[in-house]
Amino acid sequence: MKKINKTTFFVVLIISAAVAALAFLGVGDTIKSAGDIRFGIDIKGGVEATYVPVGLDRGPTADELESVRNILELRLDDLNILDREITIDNKNGEVLVRFPWKSDETDFNPQEAVAELGQMAVLTFRDPAGTVIVKGEDVISSSVITDSSGNYLVQLNFNDEGNKAFMDATSRLVGQHISIYMDEDLVSSPVVQTVITDGGVINCYKNSAQAFDLSSKINSGALPFSLSAKSFSTISPTLGSGALQVMVRAGILAFIMICLFMIVYYRLPGLVACIGLTLQLALQLLVISIAQITLTLPGIAGIILALGMGVGANIIISERIKEEARSGATVGNAIAIGYKRAVTAVLDGNLTTMIVAILLIIFGSGATLSFGYTLFIGVLLNFFSGILASRLMVTSLSYYKGLRKPWYYGARRVEA
Repeated sequence: MKKINKTTFFVVLIISAAVAALAFLGVGDTIKSAGDIRFGIDIKGGVEATYVPVGLDRGPTADELESVRNILELRLDDLNILDREITIDNKNGEVLVRFPWKSDETDFNPQEAVAELGQMAVLTFRDPAGTVIVKGEDVISSSVITDSSGNYLVQLNFNDEGNKAFMDATSRLVGQHISIYMDEDLVSSPVVQTVITDGGVINCYKNSAQAFDLSSKINSGALPFSLSAKSFSTISPTLGSGALQVMVRAGILAFIMICLFMIVYYRLPGLVACIGLTLQLALQLLVISIAQITLTLPGIAGIILALGMGVGANIIISERIKEEARSGATVGNAIAIGYKRAVTAVLDGNLTTMIVAILLIIFGSGATLSFGYTLFIGVLLNFFSGILASRLMVTSLSYYKGLRKPWYYGARRVEA
């Protein structure tokens, strides 16, 4: 902390103001603002679509429909559409999908919205003669990774049957193409470079969008049969059309009341805490809007909980500083000792909450993912804004002679 000086406070303040402006105003289509966040069905409404099998001469089985549900959920997760409902109608062999509008939706056309889910076609891997090597149902998952050169690769994971078929095919097709089809549409045609015994890797993409697009198509194409949208319609917000405005007003009022309490009770550390909380909220909204993570009511609860963790961290630190100043330590020492002794408790609380958020992300789906993502992002940012940024600002302010009285740091004792 030796590089901290009187101007550090204003540097952090300007950065916080710039981040807040960026979060609430955005930069055209490059950086989306908080107003461009994709809200869930509960807040904004969305689309309801009914999908039916295509090309089957029989009714789909319950296991096949359950497989369709799992694949559609994976597809929606890849698109960060975390608020959705997928209902299986075993009697009629139909799949009902409900999902929210895009953030930039203006005409609310359900037919165009359904196109966002992509092709509902069967995936196949074929050799140069057109013979099917592996079917989509043998693909467990697909993901994007990078190599040492920074190229984007598509990692494939097959079941046991798919692994054996793919290994046999690559052993006889080295130097030849294996083509990937969605129904009869060619998606990709990579060249086999070596025999693959476990899974597979498709390379090399210098454009991440191409790799993610192929991975999403592979995940969505692992269907037991093709699907077609039988019907689609709009859904009204389940919480009512004015729910978002009410929540925003309530949030602003609560934030103001918390800041007033912090400033009155802890004075300068309280003022710094409010700046840090503003920075945390702005960064959190910025991450959510850029990634277009669907923000549902549980997701908003995650933001509030993360901010609550930030308030708690600042209260613990401010109380430690106040106690040290009251016991006779100089303001500089009180700040240094206060942060040193409080940081362990703050880290413990944040780390345990982060573990819970990570578990929700790994094992959850839908609205649970929205809550897990917002909680994880908020707690992670709390380390930066609640500990690092606030310490820089408080220490910087203590270098001003007129701000060295313990009273400014919440203590009643006044220096002689």
